Amino acid sequence: MAINQKVFKTRALTAVIFVAVMLCGLLINEWSFSLLFFIIHWGCWTEFDALFKKISPAYNTADLRITSLPKLIGSGFLIYCLPHKYSIYNVAFDFVGILIMVVGAVKFISLWLRAGALKQIILKVAILGLLYISLSWGLMIHLRFSYFLAYPLGWVVALTLVGAIWINDTMQYIVGSLIGKTPFSKISPNKTLEGTIGGSLLCIATVTAIGYYFVEKDMIWLFLVVSTIAAVIGTLGDLLESKIKRLAGVKDSGHFMPGHGGFLDRFDSLILATPFVVLVVTFVFGLR
Repeated sequence: MAINQKVFKTRALTAVIFVAVMLCGLLINEWSFSLLFFIIHWGCWTEFDALFKKISPAYNTADLRITSLPKLIGSGFLIYCLPHKYSIYNVAFDFVGILIMVVGAVKFISLWLRAGALKQIILKVAILGLLYISLSWGLMIHLRFSYFLAYPLGWVVALTLVGAIWINDTMQYIVGSLIGKTPFSKISPNKTLEGTIGGSLLCIATVTAIGYYFVEKDMIWLFLVVSTIAAVIGTLGDLLESKIKRLAGVKDSGHFMPGHGGFLDRFDSLILATPFVVLVVTFVFGLR
């Protein structure tokens, strides 16, 4: 019993710290937001690389100089996604980002050409990681700085998406615990059909109601669309990460949050949902 209490206290304390850090990063200003997702990007890439080293013993023998370069290239993309009007010592962010990506890509190609039999797996992990992790977090940062006319709609959408993901995960867990009986997927045996459907519907209803009553009545459809993407694509993101972990033979992607797993465990749903949300709001509003 004492052990259970200790585990519960550890999980509770970790959760409180996690929520506090997330809220500070999301709400203080645009730079705390960007720093937060730079850290998340780095953590997700580190765990993604470690998982594939378990999935493929051959990849585990690859030179660290080449397997670390996609993470650097992805970081360059995140810098490129910052507003181009800002600069570092009079050097525009977009130029810095492009420079990092080009230098990283040239170095990667030069090492990759000498990788021999490891070429295929190295290239596969690099492309998958850049599309799965770097693209999503770069688009999230781009979304944060996006405006519709003079209105910071991108920030509203970003906060709505993060909140919807949290609400969806919570609702699915609660509904599944109360009435869940039918397994939803063999990939994630703890998920139930009742919990997934019921939690998703409650997420959509809750986020849409919050948007209608507390934010902007005329944009109710926006909250409806964002919450629907969070519920549907977010759930698929959770299943995708579970599949990767199953292939790697691990329960958690990492251990940065005691009792809660790693970066990928915490952000798997948001990773997959972000590109879809950015695509929809950009197409409809022409965010810039």
